[in-house]
Amino acid sequence: MKTLVLGIGNTLLKDEGVGIHVIRALWESAPPADGVDYLDGGTLSFTLAGPIEEAEQLIVVDAAQLQAPPGTVRVLVGEAMDAFVSGNRKASVHEVGLTDLMSIAKLTGRWPGRRALVAIQPKEVDWGETCSPEVAAAVPEACRLVRDQLERWRHGA
Repeated sequence: MKTLVLGIGNTLLKDEGVGIHVIRALWESAPPADGVDYLDGGTLSFTLAGPIEEAEQLIVVDAAQLQAPPGTVRVLVGEAMDAFVSGNRKASVHEVGLTDLMSIAKLTGRWPGRRALVAIQPKEVDWGETCSPEVAAAVPEACRLVRDQLERWRHGA
């Protein structure tokens, strides 16, 4: 089963880049298991539609407005992810949004059946190449949650 773990964000805008920082931390801790790809999706583009449509399982890691303290991490699975993504068209520097990619994949009937969003509440979205201390401290937790979700799916949950 092909699984894509997609980190998105802009590493030039402090906490907006946390999805990329999580992907890098996952790579540094261990290479992905067979059938799992880690992908730095940057600021998104329509070129990501292909890898998303090819995946049977998808985990997206991104900064998101959770209305929670900075560094809060939440996992939204399946329809909860779809509802959150559809209802939160955040103002973004991304070329296209995750909502757009979801729509494309759904139109082609290729939206992964298993999907999850690991969302991290940012503190600062401003020029700078490092995350705020609160968001940087959340990176290990986000990595753990990605690994936990992969493990649940591996065991059929």
